[in-house]
Amino acid sequence: MADSLQTLQSELQELFADIPFRAEMAYNELTIVIPPAHILDVCQALHNRFGFTQLMDLCGVDYSQYGQTDWETKMATSTGFSRAVSKGIFKEVEDKPRFAVVYHLLSIKNNQRLRVRTFAEGEPPRIDSVIDIWSSANWYEREAFDLFGILFDGHPDLRRILTDYGFIGHPFRKDFPLSGNVEMRYDPEKKRVIYEPVSVEPRTLVPRVIRHDNRYVKV
Repeated sequence: MADSLQTLQSELQELFADIPFRAEMAYNELTIVIPPAHILDVCQALHNRFGFTQLMDLCGVDYSQYGQTDWETKMATSTGFSRAVSKGIFKEVEDKPRFAVVYHLLSIKNNQRLRVRTFAEGEPPRIDSVIDIWSSANWYEREAFDLFGILFDGHPDLRRILTDYGFIGHPFRKDFPLSGNVEMRYDPEKKRVIYEPVSVEPRTLVPRVIRHDNRYVKV
C-alpha cells in the first residue's frame, strides 16, 4: 500500500506541477494540499484519471486556535488542579487562512485512499462546490456550512442541516461559546417550545481525581 501511494504521489506531483501543490505522507496516508482556486480542476482529475469515484467524507476545520491549548497535557499534578491555569504553546503555528475544507476520497478500482485539503478564503469563507463531481457532497457541504459557516459556490440547496431554524452562529467555530447562546424548553402555558438566554455558567473543568484512602489500601 505504501509503494502504491508513493507512486500516486509522484504522478500527482508531475500532473499538477504548474500549481502550488504540496503532498504529505504520514502513517501510510497521503494528503495533498492545493489552492482553493484549483479545487474543481484537481478533483475532476482525481475522479476521472485516478479513479477516485467516491467521496467518503467532507468536513470543515477551524484553525483559529491551532497550536494553542488551555491544557498542559505533559505536566500535571496528581490532583489535576494545575491544569487549565495558563495557556501553553505546544507546536509551531503555520500562517494560513482560518478555515479549511478536507475531502476524503476512495478509489475502489485501485484500492487507494486520498485526503485533499484546501483553505477557504474570505469572510465569509467561500469555496467551489464539488457536488457536480461527487453527488454525495450535497449533505456534507451543507453540514460544513451549518457548523463552520463555509459557503460552497454552486451548491443547489445550501441551507442548515443540523441546527434549528433561525439558529444564529456556527457551533463548530472555535469562538462559539461552549455552552451556546440560547437554551430551549417547553412552556406548558404557551404550549410550545421557547428560547431563553443560556443559564449555564462557563467554567473550567478539571479531570476526575481518585485519591488514595482506605478503600485502596492493600491488606
